[in-house]
Amino acid sequence: MLQIPAIGMFDNLSLKLDRAFKTLKGTGTITEINVATTVKEIRRALIDADVNYKVAKEVTDTIKQEALGRDVLISVSPGQLLVKITQEELTKLMGGTKVEINLTGDPSVVLISGLQGSGKTTFSGKLASLLKRQGRQVLLVACDIYRPAAIDQLKVLGEQVGVEVYAEPGNTNALEIANNAIAYAKKSGKKTVIVDTAGRLAVDEQMMQEIEQLKKALNPSETLFVVDSMTGQDAVNTAKTFDERLDFNGVVLTKLDGDTRGGAAISIRHVVNKPIKFISTGEKMENLDVFHPDRMAQRILGMGDVISLVERAQQSFDEEEAKRINSKIRTNNFNFDDFLSQLEQVKKMGNIKDLMGMIPGMGKAMKGLDIDDDSFKPIEAIIKSMTPAERQQPDIIDGSRRKRIASGSGRTITEVNNLMKQFSDMRKMMKQMNKMGGAKAAMSRLMPGGKR
Repeated sequence: MLQIPAIGMFDNLSLKLDRAFKTLKGTGTITEINVATTVKEIRRALIDADVNYKVAKEVTDTIKQEALGRDVLISVSPGQLLVKITQEELTKLMGGTKVEINLTGDPSVVLISGLQGSGKTTFSGKLASLLKRQGRQVLLVACDIYRPAAIDQLKVLGEQVGVEVYAEPGNTNALEIANNAIAYAKKSGKKTVIVDTAGRLAVDEQMMQEIEQLKKALNPSETLFVVDSMTGQDAVNTAKTFDERLDFNGVVLTKLDGDTRGGAAISIRHVVNKPIKFISTGEKMENLDVFHPDRMAQRILGMGDVISLVERAQQSFDEEEAKRINSKIRTNNFNFDDFLSQLEQVKKMGNIKDLMGMIPGMGKAMKGLDIDDDSFKPIEAIIKSMTPAERQQPDIIDGSRRKRIASGSGRTITEVNNLMKQFSDMRKMMKQMNKMGGAKAAMSRLMPGGKR
């Protein structure tokens, strides 16, 4: 049985906050005693999530003051009120509102900084991909002259996203490379230049002097500090050191899909007083999101993030493909080739764990369950073991064909039969629907963890 994944990011914090709010469940009024007990649990949950102690104390003191200063409406329970107040304070703590990247200048220059291993190069590729999708002409610049594979890595990423990479292999002067790249960008009509710089395993003077020189000479419209969120409070401390020397414009949190407690995301904005601008949640080039403090607060509290989910769907689903599929549904000709096409569209939206975390209430439902991005492979294996005729005409698949398909895909007859039944049920539902929204809802029955 395919199961729905547990959320990696903020999973433990969400569950602990949920337990804290249960302290007020069934309580008719807010009192200093029951609020103090709940706030104590909230503070403990934040500290366990690696939030800076001072930050955790400040925000919970504010939550307590706000709660005691508000009247409970008849239609709102004390627990619901405290959840709302906590959401408001977490949103404020993480910056309040999203802050857009500044792309002024001709060309606009984005300088990427951070320690080695933080994900700078990968982020540079993802940002280039994002800006390209927005219609901008982008140039990636390889200024990491110390790590042997850095230039090659950036070239591979550039090829993946269809963005040109400027590099001067053998040149050990990062400033000269960057200046030459700017001149090339102006000559070739590139409107945005992303400069990937060198990192070290730890902050050192040589590294800081080089990045300071680059910033002074290039006068970038945006200087971003990339930090690995899995390093917890060390991430906050490193950000503080970089900001003192660079006065960067914003923070990028990477690896938020891993085994991280999330404290860096909550603390970093408060400590360095610089906005988090992007969060990276996977290895795919599409796995980059603009940071929305209000949406993140909702996710931490188990409320999901439907808006981000819809935005990802809009970015990933091809309009022409959607029209083609809609036509197939209207004429009752939706087949397994069409279904495979739709699976590919869904996979482009990002890793499954992150997507499921955007669905309200899913954190609690998924506790203890796990899944990865290979979840679709059993379904794909079964469909790809069918002949072209079988994929296009599912009705011809009889018992002997199912046995051959099971053998060819390495799955059981039961799994093949289940897929066939679910696909048949879905087609019946689609026959009654004339819009893609309905079709997508029906398709969810075949997704990992979907209703059976």
